[in-house]
Amino acid sequence: MNRERATALALRQQLLRLRSTELRGRLVADAAVLQPPLALADRVHEGWRWLRANPAAPMAALVVVAVLRPRRVWRWGWKLWWGWRTLRRLQRRLYPVR
Repeated sequence: MNRERATALALRQQLLRLRSTELRGRLVADAAVLQPPLALADRVHEGWRWLRANPAAPMAALVVVAVLRPRRVWRWGWKLWWGWRTLRRLQRRLYPVR
């Protein structure tokens, strides 16, 4: 009886290993769909880290644009200021201090 039980357990273990291999294969196939969006997210994250480590680069670009196109800088600056103020007002209305 003990030998039969050991054989049954070995067979069950083998079946579980086969099932596990099959499930791993499915997981790899299903995860392949997520690879492009996750790669894009990684690139955006790396770009953000680079910008935080090199704050002079965007400032230099802003100075160049301000020298070459001052009207555009004023126009976009006003739009950004207005958007920021609107966002702050909306946040105060949605999340009042208690």
